[in-house]
Parts: sequence; C-alpha cells; structure tokens
Amino acid sequence: MHGPEILARFLQVPGPPDKYGNRWQYNSRSDRHSKVGCWGVALDLLATSSTLRGHVSEGKVVLGVNHTMTDFATGRKKDLDLVIARPSGEIADGAPTFRGLAQRYGMVLTDLELGMLNALPDLYVADVGAVLVALEAKACMTAHIKALPRLYDELNSSHLCVHGASRAALAIGYVQVNSATSFVSSVTNNYSLTDYPTRETKHRQPEDTRRVVQKVKEIPRRSASSEVGFDGVGITVIDFHNDGGPVEIVDQPPAPQPGDSFHYGSMIVRMANEYDTTFRGI
Repeated sequence: MHGPEILARFLQVPGPPDKYGNRWQYNSRSDRHSKVGCWGVALDLLATSSTLRGHVSEGKVVLGVNHTMTDFATGRKKDLDLVIARPSGEIADGAPTFRGLAQRYGMVLTDLELGMLNALPDLYVADVGAVLVALEAKACMTAHIKALPRLYDELNSSHLCVHGASRAALAIGYVQVNSATSFVSSVTNNYSLTDYPTRETKHRQPEDTRRVVQKVKEIPRRSASSEVGFDGVGITVIDFHNDGGPVEIVDQPPAPQPGDSFHYGSMIVRMANEYDTTFRGI
C-alpha cells in the first residue's frame, strides 16, 4: 500500500503562498491534502482490484474530480474529492487521466510507485454517470478536541449523501490525524510570518490523537446496501509541525494496527473485495 507514504511525501513540500505570502505544508483552507489523499486511495484500489482494472481497460468507468452528488430524498448536495463512475457519454479526445493528476497536483513518486502507475490502464477524467465508488478525505491536524464535532458531522453527511444518491455506491472515508505535540496553524498565524513571531498550538499527545481515532470509529459503517454508513473507513496517523519540517507516518498505537478494520491496508483490501463482488457484472 502506497497512499499514506505518497501523502506524507507530498505534505513535506509547502503549497502555494497564501494572501500573506506564507507557504504551508497543510492549509485548512486548501483541499490539496484531501485530493492527494484520495488519489493515493484510488491508486491502491486500482492495484488491488483486478476487476476495477478490467473495467478501466474496457472503458466502463471514468474518474470524477470534485463531483457533486445529490441525495435523492432530501436534495442535499455534497462535493466528493474523487469518484469512480460509469461515464455519462463519450470520452473526449485528449481527456485528462488519473496518471496526469499526479503531475497536476505536484506529487513526487518513487520509482516503484511510478512503475505501478504506468502499468495501469488509462483511467480518464470525464463526465460522470452512475457513481460506483465515492472517496472523501478529511484531516484533523490541530485543535483536535474542538474539531471533533465538525469532523464527525462532515464525515457522517458524506456517506448519507452518497447513499442517498445511490444505495449501491461504495462510500469510502479516509481520515488523517496529526500526532505532533505542537502545530503551526495557518488559521492562528493569519499574518505574514516574516513580520511577526510564529504562534504554536500545543497538543496533549497521545491523548488528542486517541480521542480523534475513537471518534472516527463511532462513524456508522454498513455491511449491506440496506444499512446506513460508510462501506470502508481508513485512518492514517502522521506527525508533523507544519513548519517546513519532515512528515512522518506513525505506526504505533493509537494508530490503527494491521488487521484493524480502520487500518489503511484493511480498508483497501475490503473495498477492493466489495468492488469485485458488487460490480463484477457491469
């Protein structure tokens, strides 16, 4: 599985400057982390599911970016980072591809990851028809306890909207939690860091991380289309201060351990199996 490493490596490179000229590894007002997180999930899902790769080769599925799904019953709308779906029409010549998104997002891939990516059939970004897989990524990087209600509500509304639009669609939630003892927040430091001192937010670790992981585990999950909840939820714990330093993946508790349903690898294997059994006949 390569998604967490790709995300951590991506976050080590600060993004574009904000209105004060500051460049952040993680900016809560940007979606760069969520897009790359979902891209990594999609890469691992493609590598794990031969059925999905076959559907891509046959042109049966396309990729949607920032796709808006609408709950049929309530009219509620939700923008999903990435979706894998049936095409709504002919794919235009020269359409962008999943492979091309890596360059667009500025990802740095290892030779192994590039080899995996180049071995995949072209998955085109195109107009979306029926959604088969909906990917939503959320992060909790600082002010963990204060952020818990928002994190839970946003994740909960995601699977409700996905399955309100299509009971058959697979809803995947991917959550990144920061275990650093301090953090330089783009919200707290809303001024030019060249003119004023940096403010650090202190965390109570590992307790803050444990509380977030436990809250995410309370999100409803489902094992049948008649139930309510996500079809798969993965949690990655990382450690970084958002000050230009390294971003490290945390493997020790309270991070989910191998075999845990919320471990990233377990989530990918489950979702690949669910895709194979649910959509084999499309």
